[in-house]
Amino acid sequence: MATAPHHQAARAGLRVLEDGGNAIEAMVAAAAAIAVAYPHMNGLGGDNFWLIDVPGEAPIGIDACGVAAAQADIDFYRDQGFETIPTRGPLAALTAAGSVSGWEQALSLSTRLGGRLPLTRLMEDAIALARDGIPVTDTLHNNTAAKLPDLKDVPGFAETFLIGGEVPARGARLRLPLLAATLEHLVGAGLDDFYRGDLARSMARDLEAAGSPLGLADLEAHKALTVTPLDTEVAGHRVYNLPPPTQGLASLMLLGIFDRLGVARAEGFDFVHGLVESSKQAFRVRDAHVSDPKYMARPAESFLAPDKLDRMAAAIDRRRAAPWPDATPDGDTVWLAVMDGEGRSVSFIQSLYWEFGSGLVLPGSGIVWQNRGISFSLDPAHHNGLMPGRRPFHTIQPALARLSDGRVMAYGTMGGEGQPQTQAAVFARHVLYGQDLQDAVAAPRWLLGRTWGMEATNLKIENRFDPALIEALRGAGHDVEVVGPYEEIMGHAGALVRHADGLIEGASDPRSDGAAMGF
Repeated sequence: MATAPHHQAARAGLRVLEDGGNAIEAMVAAAAAIAVAYPHMNGLGGDNFWLIDVPGEAPIGIDACGVAAAQADIDFYRDQGFETIPTRGPLAALTAAGSVSGWEQALSLSTRLGGRLPLTRLMEDAIALARDGIPVTDTLHNNTAAKLPDLKDVPGFAETFLIGGEVPARGARLRLPLLAATLEHLVGAGLDDFYRGDLARSMARDLEAAGSPLGLADLEAHKALTVTPLDTEVAGHRVYNLPPPTQGLASLMLLGIFDRLGVARAEGFDFVHGLVESSKQAFRVRDAHVSDPKYMARPAESFLAPDKLDRMAAAIDRRRAAPWPDATPDGDTVWLAVMDGEGRSVSFIQSLYWEFGSGLVLPGSGIVWQNRGISFSLDPAHHNGLMPGRRPFHTIQPALARLSDGRVMAYGTMGGEGQPQTQAAVFARHVLYGQDLQDAVAAPRWLLGRTWGMEATNLKIENRFDPALIEALRGAGHDVEVVGPYEEIMGHAGALVRHADGLIEGASDPRSDGAAMGF
């Protein structure tokens, strides 16, 4: 089974499974397809992270995060008169793109597990979609229209994402021929060509010509990392996430703190208030400590110590909201999952950071470059200060759990600040309170903080909640903003659950254009 926020990506993964591919091969096909189908949220010019569960082995993490360019230091921006890193354009394109290296690293593991499908087959759907065109979704239309004032003058953006100089209408066919040619080139030359071949040289020339600090040496130096996931126990279940520079630590802390509150049932005041207040506790640690792990003063796992989580849970007022400061910037992302017939599971997330990333589209390859490096600070005393070769803070992180009854759950979402909160809500609703998996994904949600370019850091909550609950939250001191039903700002979540007998359940978010597909 495969689940993705665009049905074409789920279909690409499913077709590989039907052809005998394993979960990793299917995920590479789905990841390439969604890079085409949802080009505003992810792409070859971004980063990705993997959690891979193989029966009988410890879960494996892949960190495909690009580091800051050798030329990108604080003086590089200060000397040009900037107090902060520009959020769009070539100067926002300051970190290497890790996505393709993540695909390559995962396929190396797939080979060890007996994977045999050629890259030609895995890229098949993505190439066809880019060449023949994708139907413009509501989310692509809306984001193109909303962000056009910021992006219309960024090199390559208008030529790639407008049709006849206009924002494509919903349902219009958007063709990406340069991207199709790039994918075809990688099939012939191999994925490493993205970093150490003709494609790397082409991209480096285009980046330099546009004014980005990235160069060929930065691409040649990049490698994806195999990492040990962080984990913690929640109500007897073992939950996994990626270590820094992702906010996976915050996701695990949030669940660990909430579990200690002893909330008896879902959907009431104690449930929502408890998860929101647990989020605040976890986010304060994240915002003060999480960065490139090479530069962290304390190891991430120390924050998951049971006594630490006990103290944080005890600090929560069960009836009153704690003050909440400004949160970190927003982000745009896609989360996908695949489970194969041999029991292997993949939880995967891929991103450009903000919608359309830097907005810079390279003319020789059609690749949109991420702006993940804008999470760096130009304050040298900041815990996430910009340095050449440093890995940027990442909001994105995939989640996976091995449940006490033998089930395996892969789950996640896009949505910046909302990712840990939605992960926790889906996990709690399904695992802790027994809700149907699809109901747990589709249920009304909330968001503390920012996402999708929003400035407010208040508590946004869908109007499908009981009005009495919303008033109770206000009465407890939460700064509540009621939003419409199935709001996209709440993210595109999904989940797959494998039972001990091999049955797989899947869920896809009605807020997205996705599907869960199995055979």
